[in-house]
Amino acid sequence: MATLEIKDLHVAVTDEETKQQKEILTGVNLKMQTGEIHAIMGPNGTGKSTLSQTIMGQAGYEVTQGDILLDGESILNMPVDERARQGLFLAMQYPAEIQGVTNAEFLRAAINARRPKDDQISVMDFIKKLDKNLELLDMSESMTERYLNEGFSGGEKKRNEILQLLMIEPTFAILDEIDSGLDIDALKVVAKGVNSMRGQGFGSLIITHYQRLLNYIVPDTVHVMMGGRIVKTGGPDLALKLEKEGYAGLRDELGLDIKLVDDKD
Repeated sequence: MATLEIKDLHVAVTDEETKQQKEILTGVNLKMQTGEIHAIMGPNGTGKSTLSQTIMGQAGYEVTQGDILLDGESILNMPVDERARQGLFLAMQYPAEIQGVTNAEFLRAAINARRPKDDQISVMDFIKKLDKNLELLDMSESMTERYLNEGFSGGEKKRNEILQLLMIEPTFAILDEIDSGLDIDALKVVAKGVNSMRGQGFGSLIITHYQRLLNYIVPDTVHVMMGGRIVKTGGPDLALKLEKEGYAGLRDELGLDIKLVDDKD
């Protein structure tokens, strides 16, 4: 089994206007293995997306303390593309549009980037795999010839992210609010794709505001983030508790001095 571990992670970003650094993550600790689905829930502004971007090595997020380990080795000095080659994948909340590169071209290049140069995927094998996953996600073949995400609706972009996940077959997938803006039918399709990947060679970290997604992708472990760190960990029932009582209720129950974004002054 592969292991992804986040140890005492502190991350700061620089405000573009004031040029002052602000600490967003204040000591995140988390460990997961392949074969597991973990969910991170939390209110707005608590650092969930900052955590996902930092794991993937996005520029602008400065790790001031702590480490991120993949199979016991630090990845902090790895560029984004190397982290992807090592088996990390990020499905973003707002996928970028890229002109001039078709979905099919992107997918084949991404698959081959993780394979030896003398063992690139054949056209026939690629087409078979693509057709299988398009059918699973109820996507039309015509989408593969469109430029990457260009002109896609929000739901199409999210399905396309899951198509990439199924084609690339990473070791660990970080899904950053993949459920935002989806109707119930699209949500079920996205969940179907993720669930098809479950197994001993795959692990996922799902970041979401709402328990709704977790009705369809049932996690093994649920973490709650507040104030830039994980304040409580439990099973799927923890998500149900949050849905019923809210984040403020849990904060007060834990006796935390944390101001939530939605708090009234």
